[in-house]
Amino acid sequence: MHSPYLRTAAASVIALVCGAAQAAMLGGELDPLEVRPTLVQPQLSLPTKLTEVHVANPGEFFVPPNVADIPDDKYGDLVRMGRNIFVDTQNYAKRYVGNGLTCQSCHLQEGRKPYALPIWGAFGMYPMFRNKTRSVVTYEQRLQDCFRYSMNGIPPAIDAPEMQALVAYSHWLSRGAPVGVELPGRSLPGLSRSEDPSPQRGEVVYATRCAMCHGPQGLGQKVENGTRYLFPPLWGSDSFNKGAGIFRVRTAAQYIKANMPLGQGFTLSDQESLDVAAYIWIQDRPKDPRVSYILDFLLPRTGAP
Repeated sequence: MHSPYLRTAAASVIALVCGAAQAAMLGGELDPLEVRPTLVQPQLSLPTKLTEVHVANPGEFFVPPNVADIPDDKYGDLVRMGRNIFVDTQNYAKRYVGNGLTCQSCHLQEGRKPYALPIWGAFGMYPMFRNKTRSVVTYEQRLQDCFRYSMNGIPPAIDAPEMQALVAYSHWLSRGAPVGVELPGRSLPGLSRSEDPSPQRGEVVYATRCAMCHGPQGLGQKVENGTRYLFPPLWGSDSFNKGAGIFRVRTAAQYIKANMPLGQGFTLSDQESLDVAAYIWIQDRPKDPRVSYILDFLLPRTGAP
């Protein structure tokens, strides 16, 4: 039986012979002080500034039911109609819409996405007090405000079929969620700023991170047949009016921080989110329906940071 020491010595001799042969093939011994490019410049370029990105942990957020689980009964029919209205408001609730937006233009992924104003995080919190109206409002009244401000349209009546369907969809989407509990992901994330938001800097951020989807003029992009928007307009006549909550710079910045660019939420810095929100804020859009055209022209803009 061979000794392990003999095997180790033999392996060392083989390594020395192979190293000498390789050095001879290279035309001599390698200078230990020689600086070779492959030792200094990595073949893979790594980012020098890492960005902290929020990653959802299992069980961190409420998980709404699957679409396939909608029951096959009268209630399920109403839920499916509500879902149709939610994702294609232009067709299923056209008489109440005054611009090119849909419910999921703001409430992403059919109202399911955390930090994108999820419906499952809102439904169980109503009735609640709203600073905007200085009164306690029901969920139906909150939906009416969405149509009035975010969609620049006409609020549907409480007993309108479209309203009943949206409430049913919201109820179904929230099944299993605790009532009256502030669930993780319901609210928009907080922001900190090192200086005042700058529309000038925001224009640069918009051009490099937003214009690809929303267009260089912020007017959105439509599908090929031009019937609806693939990416919604951020300003102009087809966007939300000045009474919408997202018209406020800070609210818009919080939403942008968590969700934009689409699929890359939490990659913009807090300051970049505030800057691009300020740039969007200064653009033209429909007036607040609570304000006359004369006052809209004369009064300073609301919603500044």
